[in-house]
Amino acid sequence: MSVAKKEYKRITVKSLLEMKQRGEKISMLTAYDFTMAKIVDGAGVDVILVGDSASNTMAGHETTLPLTLDQMIYHASSVIRGINRSLVVVDLPFGSYQSDPKEALRSAIRIMKESGAHAVKVEGGKEIKESIKRILNAGIPVMGHLGLTPQSIYKFGTYTVRAKEEEEAEKLKADAKMLEKAGCFAVVLEKIPAKLAKEVAESINIPVIGIGAGNGVDGQVLVIHDMLGMTHEFNPRFLRRYLNLYDEMTEAISQYVDDVKSRDFPNDNEQY
Repeated sequence: MSVAKKEYKRITVKSLLEMKQRGEKISMLTAYDFTMAKIVDGAGVDVILVGDSASNTMAGHETTLPLTLDQMIYHASSVIRGINRSLVVVDLPFGSYQSDPKEALRSAIRIMKESGAHAVKVEGGKEIKESIKRILNAGIPVMGHLGLTPQSIYKFGTYTVRAKEEEEAEKLKADAKMLEKAGCFAVVLEKIPAKLAKEVAESINIPVIGIGAGNGVDGQVLVIHDMLGMTHEFNPRFLRRYLNLYDEMTEAISQYVDDVKSRDFPNDNEQY
């Protein structure tokens, strides 16, 4: 059953809470640059995530770990200049918050001050509780992230579905409630069983955004390059490709090369 949308001039953390309470699903996509952010924002996406997935999609790294705080600030500030409505959330990169709450606060402050972003996102549960508290106490909104946490890929050793076993599932549920109690405004659940994700979404009052977590949560997030089909090697079950830009762009660029080689471009109408 569809729910009537409320029109927001600007999306805030309060807007997302109202959406959950009203039963309106939350849309979230990644963006890493001005041009893409402008398109995503103009299309009506509620939340733009400046994800550390930029490490994969923009820089070609195998994991998200190499991305630095300076690089995240660069991407975030580019995105901010392209938006009018969306809430912009920025990943705190690996190594910038896990071990030292004071370092976590410094990292979050740098992102907020230097990029103009609206919130930060962190991966993990009780292990980073003190870092989360320190950031929240400074008045910076925090989004949590549980389930498959890509910054911990070497700990997991695989990108397979998380929390299938009871012990890990119970920990995830406890961590979600801890994040809510600590003051996080939302939490992302990545690649966990749909039944568990629905249970978590129904057990806490803050919005739950899923990626590979079924339809029983309060919203969905995808990586923009994946859903537009700009990448073609990555094919998880949860990914729906809305375009096949890889083939379309390849064809267009090949046509351009042919036109240049054949002297068809530029023609008489395309020069001064």
